[in-house]
Amino acid sequence: MVPGGRLTQQERQQIALGLADGLAYAEIARRLDRPTSTISREVMRNGSPTAYRADLAHRATERRARRRRQPAARGPQPPEQAHGRDPEAVREYEETFTTLLMQQGVPKMMSRVLTCLLTTDAGSLTAAELVGHLQVSPASVSKAVAFLESQGLIRRERDERRRDRYLVDDDVWYQSMMAAARSHAQLAETARQGVAILGTETPAAVRLENIARFVDFVAESITRAAEQARDILHNRTQATSGGTAAPRADQHPESGSGG
Repeated sequence: MVPGGRLTQQERQQIALGLADGLAYAEIARRLDRPTSTISREVMRNGSPTAYRADLAHRATERRARRRRQPAARGPQPPEQAHGRDPEAVREYEETFTTLLMQQGVPKMMSRVLTCLLTTDAGSLTAAELVGHLQVSPASVSKAVAFLESQGLIRRERDERRRDRYLVDDDVWYQSMMAAARSHAQLAETARQGVAILGTETPAAVRLENIARFVDFVAESITRAAEQARDILHNRTQATSGGTAAPRADQHPESGSGG
């Protein structure tokens, strides 16, 4: 086996056996001498830990490889060579980001559509463009965008040709953080209800009170950080190779040096 090469059918069978035995991704990866990310991406791309089947996963991978070798399908598609990007590297990155979203609970097709919008320079695409880029049916895209709209992850607007365009709403990340803070606060409140019921001096009550204090602190930290950083979502910044963002010349940091 070539390190870093494509998974073989035998390896996929070993993954299926490992999942059936309840092994963690890390343990399966160790046994196959593969990165854990390779195993998690393989499983999430082909169902889930409970639905993964080696034969179906292998055939699906072969189909994807054949599609990549075929001429591009007709129809409106985002330019694959924009800014001199490597199309294969972009596709691999989209699959990685999609897998991450799926691991966080977003359904597969919805994850693919959201990733497509996030990695498009314009931040918006029509339904036809999504169909062309993802090579899926219009019905699949329609269902996905309806779900993402209902969750507030994207929004719809009409362009000059009266076509529906779907846009990623940058502020959704702020709203998501605030929703997480509210969820933590609710957990803290519920934990404290148990303190009175179980008796304030009991080990169980002490445990719940410590949980409440910890979660309260986390919720307050999330809220404070989200409020302080909200403007970052709307600033135009220049990304650097180190993963940080360099502000434009006309932007000024809020915390200036003394003087």
